[in-house]
Parts: sequence; structure tokens; C-alpha cells
Amino acid sequence: MKFQYRFAYYLIGLIMGSFFVAAVFSGKDTRCNYFPNARVLNDLRNKPFQYSDKVSLILSQKWVDTTDIKNTLKLGDVDFDESNIPVKNGKLYVIYGKTTKNQEITLKVINYSEKAVLEDIIKKSNDN
Repeated sequence: MKFQYRFAYYLIGLIMGSFFVAAVFSGKDTRCNYFPNARVLNDLRNKPFQYSDKVSLILSQKWVDTTDIKNTLKLGDVDFDESNIPVKNGKLYVIYGKTTKNQEITLKVINYSEKAVLEDIIKKSNDN
């Protein structure tokens, strides 16, 4: 078989396969969360999120806001040495992140089966 015919068959198969893959995955909410950090952050983001009274007081101080919390839950690093600790009826996760003003913060979130509650926000001091 000539190269031209083989190449034509290859292109036809490639196009048909591309349409099949597009049809299967279109409209689905697919994610590639293979690593533990991404899985935990994705789980926390997709649950109803609540703030404790302590966090509400910290948010009223204006050095951190809800945008910083959302960014930390999206781009933060989970400290698994201090996390996955059973607390109440959930698990405590410690997440490190930064504010929009580049101030390092630590979030302590309790992950329940039906919701996530932000228990504390800690500002890291820059004393060196």
C-alpha cells in the first residue's frame, strides 16, 4: 500500500477518534487531581464553606480577605505532617498560602463530610 493511502487512513482514524473523545468528555466536569495536595484542596473548594466566629473577627481586621482565602484554597500547600488529624467529626487540614499583599498565612480548616469550616487564620510574622 502506498504511503499516501496509509496517511489518508491514519488521518481519517485520527479525526474519527478525536470526535469520539470530544463527544465522551464534552459536558463533563473532569479534573486531573492525581496528587494528594490537589485532591484535598479540590475537596475543600467543592463543599459548602463556612467561617468560624474567630475567623469572622480576623476578616474584620482587613489584613486578609475572602479572596486571599479562595486563592490559598486553590494554590496553597497542605502540610500533611500537621493535617489529617481527627477533630470533632471531621479532619483538620493545615494549609499554607499568601495574601494578595504577599503576606504568608496559614489556614486551619476542618473538613466534615458535608461541609468545610475555616477555624483559624494565622499571619506568619516576618521577624528574621
